[in-house]
Amino acid sequence: MEAVIKITINHKIIEPDRHIAQKDILKEFETVQRAARDPNEFQILYDKYFPVIFNYIYRKIDEEEITADLTSQTFYKALRNLKKYKFRGVPFSAWLYRIASNEVNRHYKLTNKKQVYSFDEKEFENLIEQSAEVRTEIDIDHIIRQMHRMSESDIEVLELRFFESKSFAEMAFILEITEANAKMRTYRAIDKLRKLLTRREG
Repeated sequence: MEAVIKITINHKIIEPDRHIAQKDILKEFETVQRAARDPNEFQILYDKYFPVIFNYIYRKIDEEEITADLTSQTFYKALRNLKKYKFRGVPFSAWLYRIASNEVNRHYKLTNKKQVYSFDEKEFENLIEQSAEVRTEIDIDHIIRQMHRMSESDIEVLELRFFESKSFAEMAFILEITEANAKMRTYRAIDKLRKLLTRREG
């Protein structure tokens, strides 16, 4: 049976990196390689990405203590498996997002709780504006009711694309799919949302 999705609107504090130059991605990979040889070097990556990974998990958990535990577990597993990391031309954070996503999924399987998606209000409105056929006044309550009709898979790609500002290449890495599939899933999710927004409630 499909899980019931709870959607809330929160004000996000941590902004994810929106654009990272390829030269910076390559430089970061050098840090990853050093950390694989010397775990002390991992502190640089930890300090850089802990806030955004914590925020990403908190969106999905909405409980600070559990979020802290899962974030710590994410970085522990990243460090433990660092020598297995394969460079794919995307920021190291994409790997952390993948691990974090798996940790969140594992948490919900063990607890059998409802999945939570907490969205930043401003970016939520931006998503709706891009999805709407015409520019209209945004009724967030109505939109949330309609989004409950969407699958977790659809909401996941919208979250990564519009709230975590991930490129299709990063999304493909995080979700372990092809870049073409990441694009297709995103466009289909936008189209589903667009159709839902034009549906009148009886």
